[in-house]
Amino acid sequence: MTLWFVFALMTAAAIFAILLPLGLGARAPADGREVSVYKDQLTEIERDVATGLIGKAEAEAARVEIGRRLLAAADQESDLPVRSAIGMRRAAAVLALIGLPIIALSIYLPLGSPQLPDFPLLARKTAPGGSPPMEALVNQVEQHLQNNPQDARGWTVLAPVLARLGRADDAIQAYRNALKYGGDKPGLRADLGEVLAASAGGVVTAEAKAEFERAHAADADEPKANYFLGLAAEQDGRKADAAAIWRAMLEKAPADAPWRPLVTASLGRVGGQPPAGGQVPALPAETMAAAKDMAEPDREAMIRGMVDRLATRLKQNGDDVEGWLRLMRAYMVMGDSEKAKAALSDARAAVANDTERLRQLNEGAKTLGLDG
Repeated sequence: MTLWFVFALMTAAAIFAILLPLGLGARAPADGREVSVYKDQLTEIERDVATGLIGKAEAEAARVEIGRRLLAAADQESDLPVRSAIGMRRAAAVLALIGLPIIALSIYLPLGSPQLPDFPLLARKTAPGGSPPMEALVNQVEQHLQNNPQDARGWTVLAPVLARLGRADDAIQAYRNALKYGGDKPGLRADLGEVLAASAGGVVTAEAKAEFERAHAADADEPKANYFLGLAAEQDGRKADAAAIWRAMLEKAPADAPWRPLVTASLGRVGGQPPAGGQVPALPAETMAAAKDMAEPDREAMIRGMVDRLATRLKQNGDDVEGWLRLMRAYMVMGDSEKAKAALSDARAAVANDTERLRQLNEGAKTLGLDG
């Protein structure tokens, strides 16, 4: 009702703005008083001539000018133009009172939404329920895909966004549609399997494993599929198989592969050793070479000593971002995720005033799964 009341006020104001000048112009030019004034002036001239205040020539000129004005005023006061003007004003008033609302309604009803509830500016910035603006964009894409269900690229773009928003079931269906309309692609298969595993609380279910196996069959080097196949083996209790899968990944991986720290940490979790020729990101290569021939307890003690010394050095000088990342990777390999998180907190505090170092630190932490 408030919306209609506002519309009524706006309509009344518009009509008033149109009728006001019409009403002001409806009055007679001078209500006959101008003619009376000119007649009085003629009488006054006669008196002035009689008393000798003005000459006959000046009086005659004044009579001519006043007579001209008198005739003009008399013409303006004729009834016919006034009636004509009144008729036009009445027609304009009727058009404003009746025609304007009819025209407005004829435009609003087909284009507007009379039943739509109030949607203030704040609600537009944050969707109902506090949802972020991303929801509005997702809704637009979903509406587009309802009208164009075979748009494989649209499904491919939408699926990861739905996964990040926590809409796992919708993300799964979006990935299936992307595969259906865009063709079988190993990367999409692996992404689908990841969402299936995430929706199961991190457990690689049989359905998710089937997707990873299909991705691996199409591309034996697909990293996400291989990692999750190793995770499936670990969850099944086959740690040796998991270690073999992850070690093979590290043997083939480039030194700067973003997923290398995660795989290295997982390999350490199942008790596997990194490949002889592979990069060990946690500690320098010479340190690992020196520990190669040691007994297991001695080697573990030496590595922990190196890690502790690195941690002590970083507490004294925390500007070394790469050192912090090595320390966190070392803790992850050793299976001590709590110390890795504590190291990340200390590192962020140490480089908080350096925007570039903080950015590098956060990017490195994301590769370790420590971006929380």
